[in-house]
Amino acid sequence: MNISIISVGKLKEKYLKMGIDEYAKRLSGYAKVDFVEVADEKAPEQLSESEMEIVKKKEGDRILSKIPNGAYVYALAIEGKMKSSEEFAEGLEKLMTYGTSKVAFVIGGSLGLHKDVLNRADEKISFGRMTFPHQLMRLILLEQIYRGFRIMKGEPYHK
Repeated sequence: MNISIISVGKLKEKYLKMGIDEYAKRLSGYAKVDFVEVADEKAPEQLSESEMEIVKKKEGDRILSKIPNGAYVYALAIEGKMKSSEEFAEGLEKLMTYGTSKVAFVIGGSLGLHKDVLNRADEKISFGRMTFPHQLMRLILLEQIYRGFRIMKGEPYHK
């Protein structure tokens, strides 16, 4: 399986990079993982609704241009479906079983994802109703993908 993690913004925090590198290494025995960063749109702290929409649209267009052809797309969105780790693993396994070799996970910027990206998504998933920094979500997502493969293979993994 080829997994793309498409996210807005550059990851600068060393501790997050170290965690992501560790899980990417662990995942290498199960899948090929590519990290794609798209530029975040520079904007002032205080934005009107229409200005927020413009920023999300520009970031969304960048994201859409990076989604591999034929990929099954998961959009990480607070309004998405919450799943257990087992349900998440089951979904990945079904994709693999039915011949979907490309999967893309999309993580928006600080304002979230534009409706065009959400409409392109095959599935919207949520990691809860809390808001997490989008940089931290990369690490959380990668850990859950790794956990999912361990569950699929029946390999031990702490609960």
